[in-house]
Amino acid sequence: MGVAGCGKSTLGRALAQHLGWSFVEGDLCHPPENVARMTAGVPLDDDARQPFLHNVATALIASRQGAVASCSALKRDYRDLIRRQVGDVLFALPHLSRADLERRMSQRPGHFMPTSLLDSQLATLEPPDTDERALVIDGNLPVAEQVRQIEAALHPS
Repeated sequence: MGVAGCGKSTLGRALAQHLGWSFVEGDLCHPPENVARMTAGVPLDDDARQPFLHNVATALIASRQGAVASCSALKRDYRDLIRRQVGDVLFALPHLSRADLERRMSQRPGHFMPTSLLDSQLATLEPPDTDERALVIDGNLPVAEQVRQIEAALHPS
């Protein structure tokens, strides 16, 4: 989970490969209207995010054998919606500074999410509460170390 540029897709792919699970690219779960809005620099509101969140949950359920999804899940309500539909979910938030996020976003040519929407995403982000099954990790760590930390949280000894 997390704002644009935090490394959700890179981390998600690596984690799914490590665990032998399927990977759901959240960017592909957005309805065309959402992509058009974001491309035009218009932030998504709660109503616009609902179909996206349902699509992510549906894709996770369809995997049946374990899956990893890259999904912004910026608000507690969004994460709760996914939990209600999917069941037991661990959310992992790679945390980065605004400067690091902006730098990463500017290095993604052709992506529909413009850097101009970063501030709206940061304003919307509700970090996980202590009662949520969630892990906040340093997004500047090597991906392999982030995967190790998530795996440890999935399978505590």
